[in-house]
Amino acid sequence: MSKKRTRDENSVNTSENRAACSPAARKKLARDDYEKELRRLQIELVKLKHWVQRHGLKVVVIFEGRDAAGKGGVIKRIIEKLSPRVCRVVALATPSEREKTQGYFQRYVPHLPAAGEIALFDRSWYNRAGVERVMNFCTDDEYEEFLRSCPEFERMLVRSDVVLIKYWFSVSDEEQERRFQARSKDPTKQWKLSPMDIESRNRWVDYSRAKDRMFSHTDIKQAPWFVVNADVKKAARLNCISHFLSMIPYEGPDHKPVKLPKRPEPAGYVRPPMSDQSFIPEIY
Repeated sequence: MSKKRTRDENSVNTSENRAACSPAARKKLARDDYEKELRRLQIELVKLKHWVQRHGLKVVVIFEGRDAAGKGGVIKRIIEKLSPRVCRVVALATPSEREKTQGYFQRYVPHLPAAGEIALFDRSWYNRAGVERVMNFCTDDEYEEFLRSCPEFERMLVRSDVVLIKYWFSVSDEEQERRFQARSKDPTKQWKLSPMDIESRNRWVDYSRAKDRMFSHTDIKQAPWFVVNADVKKAARLNCISHFLSMIPYEGPDHKPVKLPKRPEPAGYVRPPMSDQSFIPEIY
């Protein structure tokens, strides 16, 4: 396995770059095969949703990783066929001035699931170990305190019967740059290029070091990190969803066609004239 070169010739060969060198990272997936398998997995997700509701499980899934690593794409496919009343996405904005005065984990706690719910964190409390550390948005003392307290916070969640699953999306330097360039040209994706995303291009090695130290403190047996090789988006989506399903033993109902009863007659109802209503223009 050959070593990958980053922009920093003196940087270490991180686990992210090593994973991206594997043959699986270069494997392409035919669209038909992808759509067929995604459909199968989404049916299983519906079964899992029923199981979570029936047994009152509290499920937290954390999605972290490089910018443009594909976290949002996986989350989108997970929630696509699920009820938003059961499975919701937590994507918090920059903390307000009031939130900055709170205990660090305080603003995340209200978003934790109750019984029968699944919360998908698109970024999470790990902001402190990543972007806040690299961009100097927190002090050294705040950062060190996070590394000490985060494992205890997560152990507390697990003791409270929370199913906590953590995914790190790993993408190579070259693939991330390719996706950034594609976003810069696509009007529907340019909003994804925030100033922090653009600055991250210059701090690849800093993020690698921050990620390695974060793993050394928070990759605990009660809540280990699972790394997703994300250089191929479609494969990463299927692999992550498949793994997520394997983490919670469940049984789902057989999805047989629902027999609908015959609709009753209108019983004298007369619809008001359509001319009395304001219809939108039919351009298409």
